[in-house]
Formats: sequence, C-alpha cells, structure tokens
Amino acid sequence: MDVSNYIDYTLLKPSTTEREIIELCKDAKINGFFSVCVNSCYVALAKQLLLESKVKVCTVVGFPLGAMSTKSKVFEAEKAIEDGADEIDMVINLGYLKSRNYVSVLKDISDVKRAIGKTPLKVIIEISELNKNEIIKACEICLDAKADFIKTSTGFSKSGATLTAVKIIKKTVRDKAKIKASGGIGDFDTALKYIDAGADRIGTSTAIKAKNDKRQIRNTKIYKDYIETVLNKDSNPINKVSKEV
Repeated sequence: MDVSNYIDYTLLKPSTTEREIIELCKDAKINGFFSVCVNSCYVALAKQLLLESKVKVCTVVGFPLGAMSTKSKVFEAEKAIEDGADEIDMVINLGYLKSRNYVSVLKDISDVKRAIGKTPLKVIIEISELNKNEIIKACEICLDAKADFIKTSTGFSKSGATLTAVKIIKKTVRDKAKIKASGGIGDFDTALKYIDAGADRIGTSTAIKAKNDKRQIRNTKIYKDYIETVLNKDSNPINKVSKEV
C-alpha cells in the first residue's frame, strides 16, 4: 500500500529555519505527500515553493496550547488562508472542555469554521490530556461545530497518537468526520496500523515511504528466470556437448 497521500509532512519546531522549510517542501514533492504542515509564519513561503505541485499547505492555529481567545484563533486562521493555507489545524480549548463549559468549546470551533468556510478544519483534541469520556465528548462537540477532521495530538504534550484513541474516535464519529493521527508515527508499518484503525491522514515529521514490494517481486522473478534459462541450460549435458563440438 502507498501511504504517501495520507501524509501531512510536518515541521512545527519553534526553531525551524527557512532552509528547513525549503527542504521539507522539496521532500514532500519528491514523495508525493498530501501536504506539508508548517507554522503560519511559513505558509506564504511553503505555498510559493509548492505552486506547481499537488502538495497542499496546512498550518496550525492556536498552537500548541489552544488557550488563546477565539477572536485570536479566527484572525490567525483568516490570515493563514490569505497567505495561501489549504487546511487549518486548530487546537481545542482544553481548559473549557475540562471545565465542562461545552458551549464555549463549541463556539470556539464554530467561529473558526465559519470564518474559513469550505477550507478543511482539523480540530486537535490532545488525547493525552483526556480520558475516554472526554475524548468522546470532544468528538461530539467537533461534529456539532461541523469540523472536518478530529486530530489526536499536537506532538507537544505528554504523548502522541494511540491506536486505542483512534478506534474510540472512529466509533464516535463514524463517517461524519475524518481522523488525523499525529505524534509518534515514524515508520511505514506503524502508519499502516493507524490507517487500518480508521485514520484518514497521518501527521508525521518523518518522510514515511511505502515498502518497495513491487521491486522486490520483480527482482525475484528476474533471478528465477536467470536460474532457469542460463544456469540450468549450462548444466544440461547435451548443451555442454554441443558447446564443446
């Protein structure tokens, strides 16, 4: 399976340089990843670098804490789209959620979604900070707010994605929203497990590539053909006599 089109190739370190963004975009184009995910200050640069490719530009809003005002998140999201962002990943307000102030959580997400219109919105619920019931409630609020994706993690908290959480999210949202698993996914086999569990997108800072099974099969066939047509032919006594004559 080719997982390339599932990958949001991510670089969100606070120390990220322009040179690293250039390399990120270059690798994304070479590998055919779905998008690059960068901090909003680099959206315009990434957009310029990816203009003639199919790779999209994703950015984060309210990152990584999610505790800023809704108006700040709305402004950041609108500015990111103005700069060329194709998708927005926003962080949920965990304090509101933990306080059971569900109306404020809903308004926070809804206001951003209304501001960006048809642009896909992924809501990061930071699963490492939530218990099972809180994960379910966060997902239900995201659905009510018309979010397009539920995203597991920022990568800046206690831990990243887990298969258990992805399965809980999938069972809750079913086909009403998509799922982005992010944090701690660094190889092909792990990415495949998350996709099998229900993830529609993988956020990773590693250039995950599909295993080259086709090339391996092809090389094996060439080897077998060589054995049959060359070595076996030369080992035939009749062929040896013909050559000597």
